[in-house]
Amino acid sequence: MSVQRFLKQRAVNVTVGGKYSLANWYDQNGKLRQFACRTSRVSPFRMIVDVPVIGRVGDHISSYFSEFGKLDGHISDTLPGGFLLELAVTRAMRERLSNQLSWLEKKMLDPAIKDARVVPVCPHSSLTLADGSSHTCFVIDMSISGAAVSADLQPEIGTPLAVGSCVGRVVRHRPDGFAVKFTELQNRSELEWRIARPPQRNSTVGARVERLATIEAPPPLAPIQPLAAEDDDAFVLDA
Repeated sequence: MSVQRFLKQRAVNVTVGGKYSLANWYDQNGKLRQFACRTSRVSPFRMIVDVPVIGRVGDHISSYFSEFGKLDGHISDTLPGGFLLELAVTRAMRERLSNQLSWLEKKMLDPAIKDARVVPVCPHSSLTLADGSSHTCFVIDMSISGAAVSADLQPEIGTPLAVGSCVGRVVRHRPDGFAVKFTELQNRSELEWRIARPPQRNSTVGARVERLATIEAPPPLAPIQPLAAEDDDAFVLDA
């Protein structure tokens, strides 16, 4: 199915964070690489997913989402920064997904519920390293003090870099990427703009990262245990 056709179908515009792996993408230890991702539109049959590494039409995808659990399928269409995932699930799993989507839709309409994390509207950004190289990346979430990032590289803890125009260091590795702590607190009203800002617009970014590389990195932080997923209520969504 095409993305354009899916946009005309019944679905829920919902943002749910997760991780995924592409067939034949391995790390240096021979294990499948995991990347962060997030949904933007979901039905019990397929979903549009924003990703750092797109893959090709027909590629098998194995994914896990905090709200939905493990979902496998294949890419049926691509779009800039994402793909359309055709879900290969049983009828019982589709019914469960339907219930979850209806619950999430109601949750989004409840003004009393707020997410403590800041999820950028556009998750795609760039990394600038001390050697001047630039790499595309996917911003999982962010705050005024740092960001969680997924990319087709895994810098060592302590590595100085810039996410967009926000300079910091890698402080922790995650299964789907790594965490960056900024060297200074950011202005919340400018945070998304600075994260998404292309490095060529700010000629001082590379120099700031290079200077940071001459300063000894602090010791790494202890790993943080993942939060448990919330329980679900049951509401039926028409497919």
